[in-house]
Amino acid sequence: MATKIIEFEKPKLKNPIFIEGLPGVGNVGRIAAGYIVEELGAKKFAELHSSHFMPFVLLHQSSAVHVLKNEFYYWKAKKKGQRDVIILIGDSQSIDPEGHYEICEEVLKYVSSMGVKDMITLAGLSIGEAPKKPKVIGAVSDPSLVKKYSGVGIDFDAGSRVGTIVGASGLLVGMGKYYDVRGICLLGETVGFPIIPDPKSAEELIRVLTKILSVKIDVSRLDKKVKEMEEFIKKVQNIERQTMAQLTKGTPIGKGEENEKLTYIG
Repeated sequence: MATKIIEFEKPKLKNPIFIEGLPGVGNVGRIAAGYIVEELGAKKFAELHSSHFMPFVLLHQSSAVHVLKNEFYYWKAKKKGQRDVIILIGDSQSIDPEGHYEICEEVLKYVSSMGVKDMITLAGLSIGEAPKKPKVIGAVSDPSLVKKYSGVGIDFDAGSRVGTIVGASGLLVGMGKYYDVRGICLLGETVGFPIIPDPKSAEELIRVLTKILSVKIDVSRLDKKVKEMEEFIKKVQNIERQTMAQLTKGTPIGKGEENEKLTYIG
């Protein structure tokens, strides 16, 4: 199958901005993007399926199976100064480098065909300790974007600390210029635990996004929403690690402690 986008609706959007938030360290990007989808009442219009996701389905209490996927949502501007928005959230990222490039390419082709010229990707930045007030670090595809996004609470002076951005959030911004899409990656500082969600870091990303999008979002329900999605996120990531252990010869399940110590941004 490789990677395929299944479209349920073809929304008519005007100058949309694209936002991506997929699972990663602290699930910061996924939490922030998912909360925005709910609070704005965004409508799902397409799904992305890929053979580069882990080869399993989840079983719900109802005995129905859940296939790992990424989902596209849209929201239309309500007031002057706002823009139409496309938001990508999902259960998983690719399990291999080839898949990361393939999926990002398909996403960029798809959103650029809908008129996207600007994008914001969301991720976590592992700093090894729990920050009292997480900073939002910015990385851009074009230096001119630093001025465009100044004054909304983004730290652009941390390039020497970041170094690399692993996964979709970095690749989308990096590859976007080949599709005439300018991008900024917002990295929320987090302790860096791969499974434990970090709502504080996600909240800081949301605060920055509300300024960029000129929307009002009540973050008072964020902790409750995180608890609701925490069990599902943990289940997916636990099974992914176990499946990877089984697919890796000679690696018994539960013995991947060394790999878990690796720093990951995304």
